[in-house]
Amino acid sequence: MRRLAGQKRVGHAGTLDPLAEGVLPVLLGRATRLANFVQHGQKTYRASVALGRATETDDAEGSVTATAVVPALSADTVEAALDAFRGEILQKPPAYSALKVAGQRAYAVARRGEDIDLAARPVTIHALRLLSLDVTSLELEVTCSKGTYVRALARDLAIALGTLGHLGALLRTRVGPFGLEQAATLDQLASVDFPDAVLSASTVLPDALRYTADAAQATHLLNGQPVPLADLHGDAIWVYDPSGQLICLAAADGSVLRPRLAL
Repeated sequence: MRRLAGQKRVGHAGTLDPLAEGVLPVLLGRATRLANFVQHGQKTYRASVALGRATETDDAEGSVTATAVVPALSADTVEAALDAFRGEILQKPPAYSALKVAGQRAYAVARRGEDIDLAARPVTIHALRLLSLDVTSLELEVTCSKGTYVRALARDLAIALGTLGHLGALLRTRVGPFGLEQAATLDQLASVDFPDAVLSASTVLPDALRYTADAAQATHLLNGQPVPLADLHGDAIWVYDPSGQLICLAAADGSVLRPRLAL
C-alpha cells in the first residue's frame, strides 16, 4: 500500500486472521489518526462453521484436537442456540490470538506448547442470523463489536449444539460505514489511477455535521486553536476551509468550535 499510494504513513483499522478475507479499511497520511473511529464501528461477517471437529486454533488452519458426533439439527434447534449468543455476552478468546499475556502474544505462548488460559471478556453480538444449514456445517451472518472473535463464537456455538466445531471460513463484509461493495483488491488498485480509489476522510463518520470555516477561522483551527461559534453543537464535526478542503475534525458546544484532529 505504501508503494501504491506513494506515502509512508499507512495504517489499517481492524486486523484480519490469516484465514479470513474481506473488508480491511486502510488509512493514508494524516487520516491514520482516524483509525480508532473506524475500529470502534460494528463489523459484519459471513462465517462458515464446520461441525464435528475441534482444532487448536478454533479455525481450519489448526490441527484437529478432538472429534464428536454431530446430532441431527433443525433450523429451530440452531435458532434456539443462537439466541444465547445475541446481545452482550462473555467470550473466552482463542488461545491462538494476538492478545498479550504477561507481555507476550498469546499465540506465541501457545505455539511453544505452554498452557494458556485467557479470561472471558464482554463483547456484543448486535445481530446473528442463520443463513444456511447442512449436515455438518452451517453459515451465519454476524454483526458484532470490536474485540469479538468469530472463531470463538463458532467453537462455543458448536458446543451449545451438542458437538464440537471450528470456523471453516470467514468473510468480513462490513467495517463501520465501509462495505464489501466499496472494497478493492491490491491487484485492482495497482491497475487504476490510485487517487481515484481513495475515499475522503469524512466517509469515516458519514453522519457527522459539516461546517465551512471562513479564512480566519480556518487559520486558527489549523493551528490547534478554538474559535468562537454560536449555535453549533456536536462531538464530531467535519470542518472545511473556504475552498472546500477538509481541514479537521472538530467538536462544538454551542459557543466554541474546538479542533480534535487536524487533517
